[in-house]
Amino acid sequence: MKLVLASTSPFRKAILEKLGVPFEIQSPSVDETPLSDETPAQLVERLAIAKASAIAGQRDRGLVIGSDQVAVIDDHILGKPGNHEKAVQQLQQAAGKRVVFQTGLALVNAATGHVQSEVVPFTVVFRPLGAQQIENYLQREQPYNCAGSFKSEGLGIALFEKLEGDDPNTLMGLPLIRLIRMLEKEGLTII
Repeated sequence: MKLVLASTSPFRKAILEKLGVPFEIQSPSVDETPLSDETPAQLVERLAIAKASAIAGQRDRGLVIGSDQVAVIDDHILGKPGNHEKAVQQLQQAAGKRVVFQTGLALVNAATGHVQSEVVPFTVVFRPLGAQQIENYLQREQPYNCAGSFKSEGLGIALFEKLEGDDPNTLMGLPLIRLIRMLEKEGLTII
């Protein structure tokens, strides 16, 4: 059965490659604007389903994976900073606090239309950070396209006091433990 990742994220691609299963990548066209009454968890689940469904609708068969993630601090969604100034602000806001990453995961069977979805949380406890530490980190890593302004798979680990979650892959945007269970329900076994 063909496996398709509905994403252009190099991080999600690298995570999925860990399973050793061949897959294709296709970029979904989905409006990611949050709805006015949507919680962060509802947002990421809706977008994960929308991404997977957009690609599944273009195919006769195959299993399509969709995923979306937001970082939440003090009930506020931290998006991708996009530039240095916003990244500084995000890291100052996160310093010494708990940031919850909500990751929506969806698997759509293009042949049957069957949809599985789940929201998987992962919490990062940030160390207290000084202005120079933040500046040093941003100069070295430049995580301007990453929610929360860090790359946990790189030097971002130096920003943390503690990580709390079931699957470290969740923090990077693709909860593999949950995905494997979903794939097995569709008849695709990994081992």
